[in-house]
Amino acid sequence: MMELDTLVEFHKALGDKTRLKILALLQVEELCVCELVEILQTSQPAISQHLRKMRNAKLVKEQRRGQWVFYSLDGALYPFLGPILEVLPDMQGEIERLKAEDLKVICCD
Repeated sequence: MMELDTLVEFHKALGDKTRLKILALLQVEELCVCELVEILQTSQPAISQHLRKMRNAKLVKEQRRGQWVFYSLDGALYPFLGPILEVLPDMQGEIERLKAEDLKVICCD
């Protein structure tokens, strides 16, 4: 049985439109904060706060590469996450736009 506090953090993390968009984007591929800023047209501090909440809820994990941090889906703690992810909008087009505009991995240049 899962702790109630864990479930509360999970639901709080899902209770925001931007965080749901981030989850949908991370379904496509791992992304850096700067890429999420570009796609979502939101400030870096705001994106970082969203990612912190999602990391605390164990929905995303981070991997450091040099001075950059890349985020990917985690959610291993939640066996019921799959059906939620399935109903999120397909964000592949946003990733393709980022690549087409040569903005993919702009933070690593």
